[in-house]
This record gives sequence, structure tokens and C-alpha cells, in this order.
Amino acid sequence: MLVVFFLLFSLVYLFVINSMTNALCVQKEIPAERQPKIFRTINILLTILLTSTFVELWFV
Repeated sequence: MLVVFFLLFSLVYLFVINSMTNALCVQKEIPAERQPKIFRTINILLTILLTSTFVELWFV
């Protein structure tokens, strides 16, 4: 049950953060060639954060 809940939470969280990142790129008029690097960096950092949080919840 924890796995399903956390997976759904993670997907929603990633979607919200990506929407906010897109709004930031539009507001700050970041060039299109830099946007994939920004999204990749944020998604990798969030994946690390969510994975470490899941491991902490699962094993502690």
C-alpha cells in the first residue's frame, strides 16, 4: 500500500514541479536551447530526493 501511495504522490509531485519549471522558463524568457538542461537537472535532483525519501520510509 505504501508503494502505491508513494508512486502516485511522486508522479503528481514531478508533474507539479515540471509545470512550475515551465512557468519559470516562460516568465524569465529562458532560451529554448537551455530549457532541456534545466528540466533534466531538476528532474534528476527530484528523482534522487524521492528515491532517498522512499528508502527512508521503507527501511526505517
